[in-house]
Amino acid sequence: MQGFAGRAAVAGIGMTALTRASGRTELELAVEASRAALADAGIGADEVDAVLSYHMNDSVPVVQVARALRMERIGWHNDISGGGTQTASILGDAAMLISSGIARNVLVYRAMNGRSGTRMNTVSTGPQERFTIPYGMAGPIPMFALAARRYLHDTGLTEEHLHAVVAQSRENAAANPRALRRDPLPLADYLARPYVCTPLRTVDCCQETDGACALVVRDVRLAPDAPRIHAVVRGGGPGCSAMDGAPDVTAVFSAYVAPMLWAASGRSPRDVDVALLYDAYSWLVPRQLEDFGFVEREELGTYLLKRGHRSVNPHGGLLSEGYVHGLNNVAQAVRELRGGEHEMALVTGFGGSYGSAALLRRAG
Repeated sequence: MQGFAGRAAVAGIGMTALTRASGRTELELAVEASRAALADAGIGADEVDAVLSYHMNDSVPVVQVARALRMERIGWHNDISGGGTQTASILGDAAMLISSGIARNVLVYRAMNGRSGTRMNTVSTGPQERFTIPYGMAGPIPMFALAARRYLHDTGLTEEHLHAVVAQSRENAAANPRALRRDPLPLADYLARPYVCTPLRTVDCCQETDGACALVVRDVRLAPDAPRIHAVVRGGGPGCSAMDGAPDVTAVFSAYVAPMLWAASGRSPRDVDVALLYDAYSWLVPRQLEDFGFVEREELGTYLLKRGHRSVNPHGGLLSEGYVHGLNNVAQAVRELRGGEHEMALVTGFGGSYGSAALLRRAG
């Protein structure tokens, strides 16, 4: 078991409205979400002694947010370079600060104008692009679409199964007032949607969203009734992030972090009641279900068509609620555990074949 297990809890969550044109700066969005999270945790900004955020040069630095919140002094603070890989692991960063005694209250936020400002579909995938652009592979979607094509081939899954993932996401989002996509998506409508890059249609890709999400992580002694950070892992290896040297181009982060998570936590897939999976693309849902041991590969097709994944992203996920680089999924995990029906939630963070995962458990 990890040394920080159970020593930190997510005591506050806050979000702005999710839109496609906020008309506001990233600073304004970050401050609104942070104030909501602080109010939810029942503490003032002057009680925060650490501030963390992650971004890809598309947000506002933590010092500016701290100043806007009128924090007279700031302790440990860090702008972490990265995207979806940080979604779950930033919980570990906060928990380690608390476990080590450096902080008692940590503010975590992600703010972005992901539709009206810097758009993720234009982000470079690295220096290898100079070799891949001549072949039409520019940006993340073509790269992960290529991995998706191979994954569908290897598993026997079809566009009907991808539709099942997206349609279930829409059904889950129907009762979520924050969700931007709540309309049902029949198979015929799905098949009529244009491809971005085969086999991924527009609705197979997560949304580009303006908005912000914030969390307050506290020493569990200060928030004994809040959902606790049980285990966090981060890792990766060869796979879809660098296909030229990968024995399996379909491998994503979960192939590496899933066994790490179960070993670090002493838990198993049977202990998870609700899964908040980073669904940047529809095919990542079955891949993670398989890697984390929820469904065997030969059973994936039947499982998806029977809509057995209702406990996956019950708010609609990044495909249907919106995209705040996954931190909105962490906020939903907290809501699920607060509701009292679930004991353990899994949260994941995708960055190709590198990423992170965390288990949160209900207090008590």
